[in-house]
Amino acid sequence: MKKAMMLTTALIATGFAASAQELNVVSWGGAYTVSQVEAYHKPFTEMTGVKVNSIDADNPATPLKAQVEAGNVSIDLADIELSDAIRLCDEGLLEEIDPAMLPPAPDGTPATEDFVPGAIQDCAVANIVWATVVAYDASKFPENPPSTLADFFDTEKYPGKRGLLKAAKRSLEMALVADGVPGSEVYEVLGTEEGVARALAKLDTIKDSVVWWEAGAQPPQLLADGEVVMTTGYNGRIFNAMIAENKPFNIIWDGAYMDYDLWAIPKGAPHLEDAKKFLAFSTDTQRLADQAKYISYGPARKSSSALVGMYQDGKTEMAPHMPTNPDNLTNPIWTDPTFWADHDVELSERFNAWLAN
Repeated sequence: MKKAMMLTTALIATGFAASAQELNVVSWGGAYTVSQVEAYHKPFTEMTGVKVNSIDADNPATPLKAQVEAGNVSIDLADIELSDAIRLCDEGLLEEIDPAMLPPAPDGTPATEDFVPGAIQDCAVANIVWATVVAYDASKFPENPPSTLADFFDTEKYPGKRGLLKAAKRSLEMALVADGVPGSEVYEVLGTEEGVARALAKLDTIKDSVVWWEAGAQPPQLLADGEVVMTTGYNGRIFNAMIAENKPFNIIWDGAYMDYDLWAIPKGAPHLEDAKKFLAFSTDTQRLADQAKYISYGPARKSSSALVGMYQDGKTEMAPHMPTNPDNLTNPIWTDPTFWADHDVELSERFNAWLAN
């Protein structure tokens, strides 16, 4: 985490120099960035000769916003969350995307029909569907293991520390589902004062048992180190620990928080045309399917699904591990980016005040 924060600070303060034959691409680091480098960056460089500099940040939207507002932009593309894409676009900080620049599916289906709903925004294009899930150390629960989001909050039945994201977004929604609100009704409830109070009250029940995390690499490490017995975390990071590192972890898909990550180009990007070419290349059918060889995030194009095969180990079928697998969509929370664009500041202040008490 410290490394990503240092890079973020350096990006804001001094930028990252690049020649005309280079692109600066900011993403989240870890196994996720590895999947992008293998599926997108290396093939793009081989095809075009343009070098791609991969830069990690705890939240790529932060240095992007800071650079554009400072008028000193060195980022060409950033991988950001859907709510950030909408907010930054509304603030005029992103280049608009013409869907006509995106390649069709192999059968000729236009990109506008091939991408899953909501994946093409005015200023961003999705590459993955991902989930925040609960993961647990199976060795700690050999009998009657946890299976629901409510179990995550039940420290009497399942004693031990919990890892939880230190942010209002995701934590509040998952608390409501654990308290009995269906995933499909979360934002209706959270949009009321009573709903916010209910979510915070549910979080109160485990507050003394929480180890807070902020960077995506932390949850699997917290589990591996035995600092927690359960944690929320990004499904791809947990998958990597389970399969690539052979950790005894399992995922609970109940109440999974579903979201998109999208490519966005900041206003004033130094290599705008190459950035557009990279965006179009990295979101074509084959590239999105290729990424799924390295991490269990669902491709944002429908035509990519049939091309998703085995993990790079040649033994693990990827489809069962995808957030978009029907078996994993038992009670999902689909993010509402408009809700968060409208309420992020207010609910973050409420959450931080609750944390401080």
